[in-house]
Amino acid sequence: MKIEIISGSPRKNSMTHRVALFLENKLKTETEHEVGVIALKDYDIPFVQNVWVTPEKAPESLRPLAQRIFEADAFILVTPEYNGGYSPALKNFVDHFPKQGHKTFGIVTASPGAMGGMRASQQMLLLVPGLFGLVSPYMLIVPAVDKKFNEAGELTDESFTNAVNTFAAEFLWLAERTATEKIAI
Repeated sequence: MKIEIISGSPRKNSMTHRVALFLENKLKTETEHEVGVIALKDYDIPFVQNVWVTPEKAPESLRPLAQRIFEADAFILVTPEYNGGYSPALKNFVDHFPKQGHKTFGIVTASPGAMGGMRASQQMLLLVPGLFGLVSPYMLIVPAVDKKFNEAGELTDESFTNAVNTFAAEFLWLAERTATEKIAI
């Protein structure tokens, strides 16, 4: 199964990206799945004008990125909270692609604040069904992200291990089952 982790912050020194790096390493070392991180901070994605219905419909410079989206079986969306919502860069990105029917989405929010992006997570619960995706019911909400993960994406707060493990187990349980059921929309 191919899993793409979408690191939704456009900031170069994103604290949220630390969580994406951690999840990538965890899933690569603990599963047989092909796992990648798409860091939106690394791409110059224009404001949405057209839906890229095939990789060939994407601008030439973004075709490899589009190919990754079309080939993915499941996604983990990782976002900071911006004014009570998820990243506008993340919304712009997902709007470039057609519906992702029957693909599993994990929701991860992170913030240096005490709420960990809780309000953004609630909005993402509405976003994913709009993409025809299936939301893994266990979300990973990361308060005080700067104290839980270092810049290299390593977990520095061992008390958070159980939350991460539960999120990963629940996401994988659903993704592994839905990836085997390819249904045309």
